[in-house]
Amino acid sequence: MSEKVLIEVNNLKKYFKTSKGMLHAVDGINFRVKKGTTLGVVGESGCGKSTLGRTLLHLHEATDGQIIYDGQDITKYNPDKLKEIRKKMQMIFQDPSASLDPRMSVRDLIGEPLKVYKVCRTKEEYNEKVLEIMDTVGLSKRYADSYSHELDGGRRQRIGIGRALAMDPEFIVCDEPVSALDVSIQAQVLNLLMDLQEEKELTYIFITHDLSVVKHISHEIAVMYLGQCVEYAVTKDLFGTPLHPYTKGLLDAVPVPKLTAKKLQTEVMRGELTSPIEPKAGCRFAARCPKARECCTGKDIPLREIEPGHFVACTLYE
Repeated sequence: MSEKVLIEVNNLKKYFKTSKGMLHAVDGINFRVKKGTTLGVVGESGCGKSTLGRTLLHLHEATDGQIIYDGQDITKYNPDKLKEIRKKMQMIFQDPSASLDPRMSVRDLIGEPLKVYKVCRTKEEYNEKVLEIMDTVGLSKRYADSYSHELDGGRRQRIGIGRALAMDPEFIVCDEPVSALDVSIQAQVLNLLMDLQEEKELTYIFITHDLSVVKHISHEIAVMYLGQCVEYAVTKDLFGTPLHPYTKGLLDAVPVPKLTAKKLQTEVMRGELTSPIEPKAGCRFAARCPKARECCTGKDIPLREIEPGHFVACTLYE
């Protein structure tokens, strides 16, 4: 595993203007990802995970902060510079049915980046490269002239992965790439992603709400809540000793067998969500936190390193 930091994010913000005010979708995120590793990003739906991933790739323009890729600050890159950097930064989308053009064949879907960047000089070279990518992601060559809607979900997601690999990238944002798949196909796609990472030294940001998936694939995990990172740690430390009450709530929100009950019971987080529109200073989880105190409101609560490599934003550790 390399010690080189491939991507670094400093105080990254992305706000959206609404009729009720500014929605703070991503609000002051900081992290580093080493080359060849995976950062898992977890949290409930609506916490800003996908917006974070899209902002990193400039599918959304950042409101503030820095995105440093391979030592270059790419935050304010113009379209021409972005076109070049996107050869090395790609994305696998959540729903292959929505992200793949049903009018294009598998060959054209995977080969589209090759045409955009004019990589291949001849049609024969183009076809050879596409078939090579299909073999890499485990797609039979007989599907080259098929259409995505003719294939099952697992094969469609392999098309999406193949398209992301076409330009031999270094960094890929995986935006819930297995959430639309059944469990057996999930395992196949996850194993494929990990094999590709080992073979090509790929760096991933893996966005998901599934804790069992992120535990399986990630080296480090960032827990997001309403646009902010509330805990950041090495995977084994986060699952072994979660520190933030929200992280503990996520890990507890699974069926837990009770010795005195005949049925499984579920631990549920209660309380109302704080609005992400013009939020007040303080812990945004305080309204749902069983350990909330008066000091949790009225001031910003930054991430603090409580143990080596284990950061948490919570007044319990001040």
